[in-house]
Amino acid sequence: MSNNLFDKFKLGDIILRNRIVMAPLTRSRANNPEHKPTELIAEYYRQRASIGLIISEGSQVSPMGVGYVNTPGIYSDEQVEGWKLVTEAVHNEGGKIFIQLWHVGRLTHPYFLNGELPLAPSAINPNHPIRTPEGEKRSVTPKEMTKEDIKMVINEFAVGATNAVKAGLDGVEIHSSNGYLLHQFFAPCSNTRTDKYGGSIENRVRIMFELLDEMKKYIPENRIGVRLNPSSHNYHGLTIDEETLPTFDYLINKLNDYELAYLHLSEPFTDVTNVPFAEPNIAKRYRKIYKGNLMINKGFTLESGNEIIKNGGADLVAFGTPTIANPDLVYRMKNDIPLAVADKKKYYSIGGAGYTDYPSFEEI
Repeated sequence: MSNNLFDKFKLGDIILRNRIVMAPLTRSRANNPEHKPTELIAEYYRQRASIGLIISEGSQVSPMGVGYVNTPGIYSDEQVEGWKLVTEAVHNEGGKIFIQLWHVGRLTHPYFLNGELPLAPSAINPNHPIRTPEGEKRSVTPKEMTKEDIKMVINEFAVGATNAVKAGLDGVEIHSSNGYLLHQFFAPCSNTRTDKYGGSIENRVRIMFELLDEMKKYIPENRIGVRLNPSSHNYHGLTIDEETLPTFDYLINKLNDYELAYLHLSEPFTDVTNVPFAEPNIAKRYRKIYKGNLMINKGFTLESGNEIIKNGGADLVAFGTPTIANPDLVYRMKNDIPLAVADKKKYYSIGGAGYTDYPSFEEI
């Protein structure tokens, strides 16, 4: 039985060359009016195609879903053509790539929305700084979504999945994590609705399953991944309470009704050891509940990644920042070569500096 990061892995009907995953990372290089991927973005992903599975940066499913500068979308024909550049580049290197479908909900500013208010489950301001080209602005009180708004967003995710198929992407990941729109529905601190999308746990997670049921009409279930962050606390305006773990326990157990590609979980972003109601060991808890392919993320090394694979704690391990400065991450790990360190100042800049100019070890 396979027991390390370098083993092949069957993900639905896809064979991954290894169990290493490139986590989704916003890089802000879609600096064009259409918010479409460019040849530069295609080259960035091509360089990293030796990784078993690439999960793209978060890509908004509609103009109302954007909350950051120069992030690509997946809602227009021009964006589909841009993503075709990416998929062709990755596939030519034998790689596999999923796109992360994203709607930030209230974590944006009217600056990005042509003056409109952000959409959210309830009209509650997250009181969070929003970075814009005009400098940092404070978040505003969003518009509480109507049932028609919710139906619209569900359809936008379905269109995103359809467009992903048109662009040749191998699958999609639903970004329902890190305080963004779907996560906002799950949390009582951001969802005080009294209709069928609020109140009980079943109601607060309802949008996830309505969304999955709509999306699977256009893309096979085994080409859909779901990302969750159950112990996200004081991050992007959400806090943990006594409802948090029961909510995620219910949600993740119900995901067993679907033949998903994977469930992508994040270990806590911050120390939650002394936070009431928090779970500090996410993979350990949810490995017992979720029956499908489990991907785990947050601060793993070669050693800790191999350990969790060997012990059966996860099937796939996602690496974030190490993939930025190490396009040949798999080669370096396999040959015990020290990893390069990325220049944080260039994470969100424009152009190839700090993006496509990190050399492979053999080029040094």
